[in-house]
Amino acid sequence: MNIQNDTESVPRVHLNDDSEIPQVGLGVLHIGDDEVQDIVECALGVGYRHIDAAAGYENEGGVGRALAATGFDRGPDRESLWVTTKLKDSEQGYDSALKAFDRQIGLLGLDYIDMYMLHWPTPFNWRSGETWNAFRRLRSEGRVRTLGVCNFLPEHLERLHSETGEWPAVNQIELHPTWQQREVVSFCREHGIAVEAYSPIARGADFAAGGGIVESIANAHGVSPAQVILRWHVEEGFIVIPKSVHEERQRENLDVFGFELSDEEHKAISALDGNGSMGHDPMTFTYA
Repeated sequence: MNIQNDTESVPRVHLNDDSEIPQVGLGVLHIGDDEVQDIVECALGVGYRHIDAAAGYENEGGVGRALAATGFDRGPDRESLWVTTKLKDSEQGYDSALKAFDRQIGLLGLDYIDMYMLHWPTPFNWRSGETWNAFRRLRSEGRVRTLGVCNFLPEHLERLHSETGEWPAVNQIELHPTWQQREVVSFCREHGIAVEAYSPIARGADFAAGGGIVESIANAHGVSPAQVILRWHVEEGFIVIPKSVHEERQRENLDVFGFELSDEEHKAISALDGNGSMGHDPMTFTYA
């Protein structure tokens, strides 16, 4: 597999602030700080140009070490890379967000962050509006380029807009064939907000959904079930951030642009929608 071609094959999704984000990225949730450097270095070598981090993952320092070791912290390589990180919910608020950002950008060893995100809406302790104003200051200073949110339901997006007059560029949500969150997706599309899917293959749980449909489609194309599901995401226009700590799987997850699902195959996967959530309720959860 040619690394240069891999990099060039990944399309970029145009956002409402005119930024362009690589459609497939690497997630680093549940990877220790002492382990993540090697994994990110491997991903960059394979051809990933999109890394999705967060303060809550407690491994930004390791991600930063990987970027420095590979030269992706500076120069043309840095410009080719998209780095996302997220604010801890406990650090929401104007002054606390600015202080947290200084720590995070220092750990990552970067001059700017491509996208800074609110991690959860925490409606029971709502501070998204004042936090967003801090985010806008960081953007005006050139330290952040794009602003986004995670796990926001339509009512949270509307409340943020009513307080700030702005829609986020991206809403990152749990999304996979058995948990498609169609109401959230429809709202985002209506308001020009790109949808980014985490847990895009439901940690492998969706491979068996529908009595073997995914596996059957995979066999027909000579690809893996994971590639079939990721291809479905791509055809839906979603940004995806699958996580893998193994080089072979990293390559596989990036290699979803050499085949297409038929209309019938795509519809069969869409029909798997159900109550397959693997995560938390945005109305009650906080990632402190």
